[in-house]
Amino acid sequence: MDTILHNKTAAYLTLGCKLNFAETSALGDRLAEAGVRRAEADEVADICIINTCSVTETSDHKCRQAIHRMIRQHPGAMVVVTGCYAQLSAQTIARMDGVDLVVGMEQKGDILKYIKERWPLHEAQRDMNCASALHEAIAVPLKDIRTFVPSCSRGERTRYFLKVQDGCNYFCTYCTIPYA
Repeated sequence: MDTILHNKTAAYLTLGCKLNFAETSALGDRLAEAGVRRAEADEVADICIINTCSVTETSDHKCRQAIHRMIRQHPGAMVVVTGCYAQLSAQTIARMDGVDLVVGMEQKGDILKYIKERWPLHEAQRDMNCASALHEAIAVPLKDIRTFVPSCSRGERTRYFLKVQDGCNYFCTYCTIPYA
């Protein structure tokens, strides 16, 4: 068990498709192995993970609302945003007050590593009641994405989610998935 995150709590919010739910659940399992427990319903978490969707402008709007809501509900938490909206709008999200880290598609398998690396600075800022200075976006251009992060997870569900692909290559009307 990792000592830097031991006894920390995490809140998870997943928007969008079953793929996002599978990835969030798998990430929750990895954080649990590092000593992070899931925050209770009314508990303020130390870490917030928001896995976003970007099928339409409406889903982008819902993601922004969800990010702001998580920041309000968990003051002082390290806020990490990932998913399709994070890939497509990484710099915009990183500039949001309260967001510490935005992780794109290529790097989402390394979220735990990024949290561990940045935790000491986050904790120091929180102890001094300073606004977060992290505001970092880690996302490579779409054309450079080469990594597939497998996930198989059940989480709180009765059926397992098995990730078989990242996204879709069809350019249907209004859909941004092929771009993400």
